[in-house]
Amino acid sequence: MTTAEQWLQGARPKTLYAAIAPVLVGTAFAAYNASLLHFFLALSVALSLQIGVNYANDYSDGIKGTDNDRVGPIRLVASGLAKPETVRNAAFLSFALAALSGLLLSYRTSWVLIPIGLISIAAAWGYTAGSKPYGYMGFGEVSVFIFFGVIATNGTYYVHVEQLSSEVLLASFSLGALSCAILVLNNLRDLPKDSQVGKRTLAVIIGDPQSRDLYRWLIFFALVISAALSIFSPYYLLALISAPLAIKSVRAVKTGASGMELVDLLAKTGRIQIIYALALSLAALLVAR
Repeated sequence: MTTAEQWLQGARPKTLYAAIAPVLVGTAFAAYNASLLHFFLALSVALSLQIGVNYANDYSDGIKGTDNDRVGPIRLVASGLAKPETVRNAAFLSFALAALSGLLLSYRTSWVLIPIGLISIAAAWGYTAGSKPYGYMGFGEVSVFIFFGVIATNGTYYVHVEQLSSEVLLASFSLGALSCAILVLNNLRDLPKDSQVGKRTLAVIIGDPQSRDLYRWLIFFALVISAALSIFSPYYLLALISAPLAIKSVRAVKTGASGMELVDLLAKTGRIQIIYALALSLAALLVAR
């Protein structure tokens, strides 16, 4: 594997669906008022934040020794493939790109986006970095729901039309839930090691069976949201096209998938999210015709 491939794997591409999905949905709800430039800038913000938090996680967990002997993607620091300061700087570079894209969006729309962007960057860094990382206190899923669900979806919609929508808010809850489901699987996979090294993720706090139940309820919640959106239009039921794959993944998690099986299910959950987002986006465009 080349150095470039190692860095690509270190960015954890399977998690990037969580950044792409809310931008797609927020843009689709803006429909024919959407700006292509604003779409790409919002996508740059979301992807840069996701990659930044992944590198920051690699750096902070690596220097603390909590990433040793892990199952799953490459850990650049823990495996010795990159120096800690290099990975830290990659995280900072990603955050800088997110800030630059966000600044351009603020200039073109509203300066209120600046404090939201700063809070988002601080949250991305504070997930596992610093003296009291909130990811070590079981708040990772809450943060993901807020930033990669509510803020990302509604923020994207706002930069297109400079207003908010109850439909978009409801849709953002489903995307937040699906992003949380990805993190739940990630933490479920790492639960044995995390419990040994004192990393108190939500999975460690509530335990293995309850984490599997939480995954099921998060998936179920997202599907229920698409049904709730049908109050506005039956087109939103198109998101239920993701249900067969979702049910299959829930069944696999419920029956005890572990280790590399969970790595595969993590990728499948990302696909569930992007299928759900694409279907919901198509529905929003059909509603706006």
